[in-house]
Amino acid sequence: MIVFPAIDLIAGQVVRLKQGKRSEMNVYSTDPVAVARDFAARGAHWIHVVDLSATFEEDEAACAANEAAIRAICGVAGIKVDVGGGVRSMAAIERLAQAGASRIAIGTALVRDPSFAREAAATYGGLLVADVAAKGGTVRVNGWREESDLQATDLVRRLSALGYRHLVFTDVARDGMQTGIDAAAYQQIAAAAGFPVVASGGIASLADLRALAALGPEVIEGAITGRALYEGNFTLEDALEAVR
Repeated sequence: MIVFPAIDLIAGQVVRLKQGKRSEMNVYSTDPVAVARDFAARGAHWIHVVDLSATFEEDEAACAANEAAIRAICGVAGIKVDVGGGVRSMAAIERLAQAGASRIAIGTALVRDPSFAREAAATYGGLLVADVAAKGGTVRVNGWREESDLQATDLVRRLSALGYRHLVFTDVARDGMQTGIDAAAYQQIAAAAGFPVVASGGIASLADLRALAALGPEVIEGAITGRALYEGNFTLEDALEAVR
């Protein structure tokens, strides 16, 4: 099971939001590359990066600062980068691929632009990650700010049929809240997908990571952890050991 320490970026700063709310933001570092290097030095093989400025369609300076940070993070030795946030075009995918991303996540556009979702899967295949977020089983879009009329399991089945083979599932109600995981939700999503998924949202303790690992490799490919690491609930070394 892969542990993905998270680096969420706004205007080049490392932040975490509560339930995806821009107004509920903590800044943890102004040097995201140093954070990435630290994660690599402590044993991470993957890092999950989210461009929140692109997601929230912030100004050009904020987006440019994040783009520079992403390129630099992709250049850190010894790690692979899973990056997403505001990916809504083939040009955006190509730009991130050229920056060195090993996986590129698409979220809102999977719902809003089905033809793009289909074309992207056909063109880029295994490079892509379907980034599905839900609250109460209903898909959320546009930085989780808007509710769709789709059930998460229905969307996941559709994406699997298009050829997506990597998927991050975020439990929005739990994200950044350190309330623990809903194991049953991940089992349902993995069953709908037909392949293991990456868990995101609510991981607060090593017990949560162990519970995810116990679901087995057919359900869980990995887990994303952010606030719990930054606030010292556990160390990255302990997280990596917990899922071995």
